[in-house]
Amino acid sequence: MKKEDKALVIENIAKTISEYNGFYLVETAGLDAEKTSALRRACFKADVKLLVVKNTLLHKALETLEGDYSELYPTLKGSTSIMCTNVGNAPAKLLKDFVQKGDTLPALKAAYVEETVYVGADQLDALASIKSKNELIADVVALLQSPAKNVVSALQSGATKLHGILETLSTKE
Repeated sequence: MKKEDKALVIENIAKTISEYNGFYLVETAGLDAEKTSALRRACFKADVKLLVVKNTLLHKALETLEGDYSELYPTLKGSTSIMCTNVGNAPAKLLKDFVQKGDTLPALKAAYVEETVYVGADQLDALASIKSKNELIADVVALLQSPAKNVVSALQSGATKLHGILETLSTKE
């Protein structure tokens, strides 16, 4: 590959990574054609972009980006695929589904999600349990609504009780 072509590929990889909130580095070398197609279909359905890259080009692309990706560099060995995502836990759920089916591949090498680096396949459960931004917003809204609903219902029930007491007192006289 010519130097100019490599520069373009590095630029494209860096641009793709910067368009997404997070990415996973995955080992996919041992997958046969059927399982690779299944993985690509699952990624497409989950809005995850899957790219197969050369480690040296990915290393150089990460160096051009803002942020510290140095913890990821030791994992760039063997065959590496990148799963780019805007939902932090989507690729982890996909990989977990493959693992639950008894497949050893695709295997998680590392991930960069929510400005945190996760290294090793043992981090898959932690990554799958990360809540997305929308899920967190929904949780906060539910927590904020709960006390307000309690106050409103207490005021409404109190008003009915007070009305009943006043009506009873007015009828006694």
